[in-house]
Parts: sequence; C-alpha cells; structure tokens
Amino acid sequence: MTNAYDFSFTTIDGLPMPLSDLKGKAILVVNTASKCGLTPQYEGLETLYSKYKDQGLVVLGVPCNQFMGQEPGSEADIKTFCETRFGVDFPLTSKADVKGGTAHPFYKWALDVLGETADPTWNFHKILVGTDGDLVTAFGPRTDPLDTDLVKTVETTLSHAKG
Repeated sequence: MTNAYDFSFTTIDGLPMPLSDLKGKAILVVNTASKCGLTPQYEGLETLYSKYKDQGLVVLGVPCNQFMGQEPGSEADIKTFCETRFGVDFPLTSKADVKGGTAHPFYKWALDVLGETADPTWNFHKILVGTDGDLVTAFGPRTDPLDTDLVKTVETTLSHAKG
C-alpha cells in the first residue's frame, strides 16, 4: 500500500527530500505563495512548527504558482522572503504544481485517497500526514494554522506516534 513515504520532493535549495526521511513524524504539507492575501499564514505556520516540532511535527511549505501567479519568484527569492519577512524555519520545497495533470505525485495521491478535500482550491491548503505516513485529513486555505480544530487534530496525530 502506498503512503506518504513513497514520495519525494526537492528542497528549495535543490536537494532531494524523500518523505521517508520524516518517518515517525506528523507532516503538515502546505502549498504556499508569497504574494497572496493569505501569505500572513506563514506566521501561524511558523508558530505551529515552533510549538510542536520537538513533539514530531514537520510543516512542509510547497511554493506553488498555480493560483493567479502569486508565487512568481525564484527559489532563492522565495527562501529570502520567507526567512526575512516571516522568520520561516520549517522546510520549504522547490516550486511545484499541486493540482491538475502537472500536480506533484504526492498531491495526485492525496486526491485519490482523501478525495475533494485534498484538492487545493487556493494557496495555503493544508494536508496532514500521520506519524505512520497515512493521510489524516485536509484543511482548506482559509483555515488558520492556529485554528482550534487544526491544532487539536495535530495534537491527536502526534499523540498516536509509535513510541
């Protein structure tokens, strides 16, 4: 059976990033954009990551330019923007498509498994991967990273980590 560990991204610095390297961690995969009205969510994502990373949460930002061209910059531009503007310390991938025929394989798989809820309708859509590599759920773009339900779901997912 396929799970998240069967997929790999490329880091924003161009290095391979197999999700299998994150075995045992919960992964919140978020398609991001620097020029979106929701861009301030970077702050909440960083807060969430800082609070829960020691318990096994990884926030994974996936810059995407598919929604009204709101991520037009280069990887270097994106990295600089995220670090200087929002103090982002969580990992970022290189730019990737998240929907349609050109979508990254992880997103195609998530759509197959979770259905419509996993289909990003805009920037800052969030998909939570459990500590076992299986998909837990997805949250829409307007769900704040510090939303009570999202935080509770992350905490529950982390509490199910194999000891």
